[in-house]
Amino acid sequence: MDTSGPAQRRADAPTNETGAQYHLHLSPGQIPPNVLMPGDPGRVELMQASWDKGEELAFHREYRSARGTYKGVPIGAISSGVGAPSLEIAAHEFATIGGETIIRVGTCGALRAEIATGDLMVPIAAVRRDGTADRYLPLEHPAFADPEVYMALIEACERLGYRYHVGIVCSVGSFYVGQERPVTGGFWQSTADGLIEDLQKAGVACLEMECSALFVLARLFGMRSGAVLGAVANRVTNAFGDNGAEERAIHAANEAVVILSDWARRKAAAGKANFYPSLLLGS
Repeated sequence: MDTSGPAQRRADAPTNETGAQYHLHLSPGQIPPNVLMPGDPGRVELMQASWDKGEELAFHREYRSARGTYKGVPIGAISSGVGAPSLEIAAHEFATIGGETIIRVGTCGALRAEIATGDLMVPIAAVRRDGTADRYLPLEHPAFADPEVYMALIEACERLGYRYHVGIVCSVGSFYVGQERPVTGGFWQSTADGLIEDLQKAGVACLEMECSALFVLARLFGMRSGAVLGAVANRVTNAFGDNGAEERAIHAANEAVVILSDWARRKAAAGKANFYPSLLLGS
């Protein structure tokens, strides 16, 4: 009796018909361990076009993936869709096939007047209002970017000469009421009042929808993560527009992968587990 072929499929660890991950349609070894993760599947195509070479791997629902090289360094991209619930799926399935690093490449709405549309934001940490990571850990647990990843993103912005900001973001599970935007039909509750003002008083720099879930879940799944966000709105000035933010965020993320690769080489040569500035004094 021939017993070859894909293993029996299971409801508690779903795969597709070929044995690949159920949503991503990817298998171990198919995509590099360091990936960029935009929400928009269309942004994966832009990322692929910015690399030295690249190829699309899969496109199922909101999950589009590609792999390639940038400045000789292997790089991948996986779109996550909008919001934390779909990002949980992308992050978990990527970790399952050997993922190591996720850099979210997205957009945000600034809460400070000096953050212009087109500027970049590199989050250090996130206020947890995403509605997904709290299924794993209570809200008292912090959501923070991996230090090496956000330092590499800062270095990338500096090398490229991009205007950027560093600070805390607030990740929310709602684009409209959850970000204090009026909704059709006139629905409103007093609990939505004052959100932006309260966040500003707390020093929060912008609103977005995925970082807090990514920072919590990537660490739990054994990965590191960070983010670079293009400001496409300013809730103080009411300005709205891309102004090149998407393109700059992609280039900064690409460059950060190269920087992380160099730092990994330096750590290995020195026999160190963590990167620290003095390692740059070596060869």
